[in-house]
Amino acid sequence: AAAAINQRALLLPSPGSAAHGARQTPKRPIPQTLNLNALTDLKPEGGAEPSTAPRVAMAQTALDDKPTGGGGKRKKTSVPKKTATGNDGGDEKSSGGTEADAAAGGGEGDKIEQMQAREKRLKRELNARAQKFAVGAPVNAKKIADRKTKAHVRYAEELTDQAVTDAALHEKWLLPSTPGAIVAEGMERTYRFQQSDIAKAVDVNAARKAFDLDLPHLGPYTVDFTPNGRDLLIGGRKGHVAMVKWGSYHLITEVQLRETVRDVKFLHNGQFFAAAQKKYTYIYDKRGVEIHCLKDHMHVNRLEFLPHHFLLASVGEQGILRYQDTSHGAIVAQFRTKLGSCDVMRQNPHNAIVHLGHSNGTVTLWSPNMGHPLVKMLTHRGPVRSLAVDGNGRYMATAGADSQVKVWDLRTYKEVHAYFSAVPAVHVDISQRGMLAVGYGGHVQVWDQALSGPKQASPYLTHQFTRGRVVRDFGFCPYDDALGVGHSGGFSNLIVPGSGEPNYDTMVANPYETRGQRREQEVAQLMDKLPAAMIQLESDAVGKVRAVPKEVQQERRETAVSAQLAATKGERDVNADKSRMKGKNRVSKRYRKKQQNVVDDKKLRAKIKAGDVKKKAAAAMVA
Repeated sequence: AAAAINQRALLLPSPGSAAHGARQTPKRPIPQTLNLNALTDLKPEGGAEPSTAPRVAMAQTALDDKPTGGGGKRKKTSVPKKTATGNDGGDEKSSGGTEADAAAGGGEGDKIEQMQAREKRLKRELNARAQKFAVGAPVNAKKIADRKTKAHVRYAEELTDQAVTDAALHEKWLLPSTPGAIVAEGMERTYRFQQSDIAKAVDVNAARKAFDLDLPHLGPYTVDFTPNGRDLLIGGRKGHVAMVKWGSYHLITEVQLRETVRDVKFLHNGQFFAAAQKKYTYIYDKRGVEIHCLKDHMHVNRLEFLPHHFLLASVGEQGILRYQDTSHGAIVAQFRTKLGSCDVMRQNPHNAIVHLGHSNGTVTLWSPNMGHPLVKMLTHRGPVRSLAVDGNGRYMATAGADSQVKVWDLRTYKEVHAYFSAVPAVHVDISQRGMLAVGYGGHVQVWDQALSGPKQASPYLTHQFTRGRVVRDFGFCPYDDALGVGHSGGFSNLIVPGSGEPNYDTMVANPYETRGQRREQEVAQLMDKLPAAMIQLESDAVGKVRAVPKEVQQERRETAVSAQLAATKGERDVNADKSRMKGKNRVSKRYRKKQQNVVDDKKLRAKIKAGDVKKKAAAAMVA
């Protein structure tokens, strides 16, 4: 329906039409849950001295549908009094009816002026929005002498104007939300704002997102979100696992496995999750009931799920990387890394390549189609503690025991930035909009624009946990401005304005999906499942013609030259035979043929003598 919107949708009905009185001002739909992406312009309250208490203003869309009452000044409409004249010289009607008609006419005139003013304002704002889609200056067709060329130019200009208008309308209706951010004024710095200050500056629903779960005896906790951000999964080191519906904070399931839990990971949706326990890896449903025991995945430290291929990847103390297809349960591939125990693993969402961090400071990139690493990078001078890859697959952030946090360009495999941490970082993560979160000890730092562009001098936000809580794991919530942190004291949620993607595609991930939509999405995912053989380092190479190696090209050239020489030699032999056949029907040739049948004594004696000579020579050779 949004694709059918065009410029005519902005035109209002005429005052005399029947639809004029029934038409209502369109209203923007209200989302079911709060989206914190509208946070912007965090400033101190009032005109007092700078303080850490921010003031938040909601971001407005360029084309606002709320009527403003006709803009600025409004002309008054004067309605003349109606009179009735007769033969007797013009007796006036009763004044009561005339005043009522004047009031009705004045009210209708005000409404018409308001609608006209609103229409002009919308057109003016639409033109301003369309300016960024215009390419080049318009062509003046009046200066063109040729009529046919002039008609073509005018038609091209009309198409260009229509395309620009459609783009502006699509941006208005299809991209209504803009990412928010915290902006400090004067001497203030955004990293000095505390979570309590942000919670006071936002509304009640947004303030609910800043909460703590006090679980001091069951941690530290690992955290995972579903791809659409609807569900949250936390797993404690001492066996406590809980699933929470993120939007309503409703507890879905909570189980005590009575066994060590090293990592938890959602599968293709929020209905199933995997838990890496003390010896084996288990699959549970959303009710906490055990579904499968994966005995091939033993002593696992980290889990990753590839949603487009339905592959569950694991690595652990044995240093073996395993891929298992969760649609039919078979092991697709397993490789020995030959680099010892591994505790760091993340996937590249762009091409499904698995990144492993090792104790010798290297990061290896793996695919289920190759028995050896595709790329091997030396990133740190000590063990790699954690790594993360952004959604576009362009940058990778690594944290090492050498107190360095480095950003790498995966297109060139070169270092982009290097940040120093006072304590070696234990975990890093990258949000949908490119914010980098770094956790060490009891601190969590969020860096904005830390991947590309110039190196940042200070973090965007900082948070320190009290009562000796040590950070273990955290992750950004998709399509929301929140950061879930698992630590030794339980779970905490932090508000990070501008971290989530404000606009989502329901064909990819729908934060507001219903039960029926989830079922349809699951069927569509299974039908669109990609084979493991399509996982490769360059995902853009799929569908392209692969260049032939130089060795093969040289071999093909040599074969072609040999075939050409052989064909030329055959032609020469045929031509030579034809040349030998020429002149055989001459008179002299016919005479010689006849003479061959005549017995000549001289020739016969010479022939016999030559034969005797050959026999003597052969006998001498034998002797």
